[in-house]
Amino acid sequence: MKGIILAGGRGSRLYPLTAGASKQLLPVYNKPMIYYPLSMLMLAGIREVLIISTPEDLPSFERFLGDGSQWGLHFTYAEQSEPRGLAEAFLIGREFINGEPVCLVLGDNLFFGHSLVHLLRGAAALTEGAVVCAYRVSEPRRYGVIEFDDHGRALSIEEKPEHPRSSFAVPGIYFFDGRVSEFAATIKPSNRGELEITDLINSYLQRGQLRVEQLRRGIAWLDTGTHESLVQASNFVHIVEARQGLLIACPEELAYRLGYISKEQLLALVGRMAENEYSSYLRELAHEEIEPLF
Repeated sequence: MKGIILAGGRGSRLYPLTAGASKQLLPVYNKPMIYYPLSMLMLAGIREVLIISTPEDLPSFERFLGDGSQWGLHFTYAEQSEPRGLAEAFLIGREFINGEPVCLVLGDNLFFGHSLVHLLRGAAALTEGAVVCAYRVSEPRRYGVIEFDDHGRALSIEEKPEHPRSSFAVPGIYFFDGRVSEFAATIKPSNRGELEITDLINSYLQRGQLRVEQLRRGIAWLDTGTHESLVQASNFVHIVEARQGLLIACPEELAYRLGYISKEQLLALVGRMAENEYSSYLRELAHEEIEPLF
């Protein structure tokens, strides 16, 4: 499976922080925002990643992330000139996807929870259909909302409904089979003038090929698109890391634990970093016995 990180948009809700930088390069506590969705793809076992951003911000991502080889990954880049909806990612990335299954993750979403690894690995193994998640929220009108029947089967998905039919929102990570670009090409723009991801998901639902995984208690989903939510996410990461002594969404650590890079390569990366808590953490990691991630 391949992966796409959608890191476009104007970041208008985070102005003036985004006046000179993409919001996905802003810090969430001690790491750039894009590290968090990238870590989800890595945990899913995905190593080929397309990063989509605006023409203005794309060069910054290329300078910052490079080709991904430092983490045993392979990055390619593409432009989204205007925010025309999440489903457009599959039209922009049609050549990259090339008929293979793909996972799309939004660049401003943060997930945390031990059981996520098994969910991600299971979803990434799909060969036909689509997998999305459902997460209980207090304000479902802000999201795409899933309606379920009495047996827990998905009946419908509606984008930002005035009268939500459930309290379950669809978080910003989606798994699709190799037909996704073909299906995305048939979607008509909504009243907002966007190609809605909910319409794409519904195309699989109507074919009886949608699986919904409910994210239970113990899993956190945060978006970081407003000043308040950015602070909340930073505080969450700070508290968990300070309590456990382990970093969340550290691509160097994941690459090492997953066997994508060797101890020597990890230490070489550390040698190019400034002396701080982040590099000290990785240096100590290189001299510990590797623990399995799952």
